[in-house]
Amino acid sequence: QVQLVESGGGLVQAGGSLRLSCAASGRTFTSYTMGWFRQAPGKEREFVTAISWSGGSADYADSVKGRFTISKDNAKKTVYLQMNSLKPEDPASYYCALRWGSPSYSGHVYDYWGQGTQVTVSS
Repeated sequence: QVQLVESGGGLVQAGGSLRLSCAASGRTFTSYTMGWFRQAPGKEREFVTAISWSGGSADYADSVKGRFTISKDNAKKTVYLQMNSLKPEDPASYYCALRWGSPSYSGHVYDYWGQGTQVTVSS
């Protein structure tokens, strides 16, 4: 089956940047979507961004538009989340997720999840 491994989290000063990676391994993929979600302590998991690897444009949560960018490397089976201009409200555990089909804002429709990578922002 599919395994997702996130990396790239860490501590960064407000206004700084981080680049998260999510590497997928396992079975051969067909048509699927990979996305990023985040969850801060005491809060529910929320959608950040998602992209289809077989077509379509990327979607972003309003809170990260203009600051975060999702990209992919099909050969490496990896998606990236470039996070710029990080704000104090951005710290959270960031999770990579994969689903068969088109992008979705709803986490419950995703089929596979990584273990998360922690992002901490200092003021």
